[in-house]
Amino acid sequence: MKPQLTGATALRVLTQIRRDKRTMALIIVIPLVLLTLLWWMFQDVPAMPGKPTPFDSVGPGIMGLFPLIVMFLITSVTTLRERQSGTMERLMASPARRADIVLGYALAFGLLAAVQGALVVAYSVWVLRLDFVGPIWALMLIIVLDAILGTALGLAASSLARTEFQALQMMPAIILPQLLLAGIAIDRSKMPHVLHWISDALPLSYAIDAIHYLSKNASASGIWSQVVVLCAFIVGALTLGVATLRRRTG
Repeated sequence: MKPQLTGATALRVLTQIRRDKRTMALIIVIPLVLLTLLWWMFQDVPAMPGKPTPFDSVGPGIMGLFPLIVMFLITSVTTLRERQSGTMERLMASPARRADIVLGYALAFGLLAAVQGALVVAYSVWVLRLDFVGPIWALMLIIVLDAILGTALGLAASSLARTEFQALQMMPAIILPQLLLAGIAIDRSKMPHVLHWISDALPLSYAIDAIHYLSKNASASGIWSQVVVLCAFIVGALTLGVATLRRRTG
């Protein structure tokens, strides 16, 4: 692996996405609009005495979903289009190796994911006035890792898929089970044992666990095991992307 080739690939992808206003809007604007709709939806719902407002209760968990979903969609579809257009084949015919290409894409989309995650947290806390007990930097770390996880899963999905439709078909298989079992609707400890075991194998569960911990504790000391697991899932997804990358979709 050569850092120069990885950096050149990342720069090319960032330049291409910067010129695509629709993609930039999907990354930056749409999550903020969805959070605003969620905040607005709970405005007339009264809070229970001594309890946080409905938005303060639901907002942090939902905040972990949008970056994961958006970055998965953008990464998988954009990377697959690169294969269909022949760009990937030209890259693989160059001195760049598979790891250079995949890590270049991961670096580019990872930077976008970090920007998106930081904006989501800042907007929720300082504009929508989300009342959060834990350190804001720790919440931002988890949301950014969650967005990078979506990027890594998207790269892995694009390597396995042959068409954009197949990449989108992977979303119900990869993302939807995590939405149901990650502990957003019901605490994971209250799930049937089999479902709890399945949720232990899903990366989003650890992001939601960390967010729930931070929502109740002023210290970030209890989230580091979840951070390690999230990083391990990211590395595993990128490794799968490198191993399964093909020159063409056909």
